[in-house]
Amino acid sequence: MLLKLFLFTLILLLSACNENKPTKKYNAKALLQEKCSTCHNLEMPPLTSPDEKAPPIMAVSFHVHDFVKPSDESQRTAKAIEFVVDYVRAPSLEKSFCDKESLQRYGVMPSQKDNVTEDELRAIASYMFAYYNQNNFLQQMQSKAKLDALPAGERIALEYKCFTCHRKEKDLVGPSFSSIRTKYLHSADGMQKSIQSGSKGKWEGFSATMPPFQQISQEELQTISAWILGI
Repeated sequence: MLLKLFLFTLILLLSACNENKPTKKYNAKALLQEKCSTCHNLEMPPLTSPDEKAPPIMAVSFHVHDFVKPSDESQRTAKAIEFVVDYVRAPSLEKSFCDKESLQRYGVMPSQKDNVTEDELRAIASYMFAYYNQNNFLQQMQSKAKLDALPAGERIALEYKCFTCHRKEKDLVGPSFSSIRTKYLHSADGMQKSIQSGSKGKWEGFSATMPPFQQISQEELQTISAWILGI
């Protein structure tokens, strides 16, 4: 009898513990885009504009994570998540961590109680603090610095994922950029047409079809072809 009573009590306790846990898995990144991007810029590093409605989400993440006051430092992120859940649904001047200048610029955000559930907010905040942090920011800045240091044509080749099929000096799925340079050394227009319109059967030994890149601008075409011809 005592064993049955113990098991029943244990089940009740476990059920109570699970009440505050999300009942479903969320795509937190998609939720952040859906629920927050109307007012907050989501880029990292952020894009800013004079007429923005709210601070960039990276600034929000950094600010809240730094300003919460946990009794145990290991609980800082957990406390920051709970702050977001509470504040977004019931914002107030007293709760805000914003400085005076930011409050004058943006004001106190309107309550989102009718637009987002607590579980959705918990998922959003968990993703926000996991992604928008100092380590990821530094890595992003380092990657951006490396990208900015590349020639403009190579940056365009990376943007359009040209290196999926090509390498500078080595044949891959398609011919190397060096081989393309040799073929089109005196016909930049022909190279640009192949890039924009796609091609098949122009290269012996390569069966893959070059897809058309009609979305590429004329300026980008000229830049990438100049880079290939300069290899």
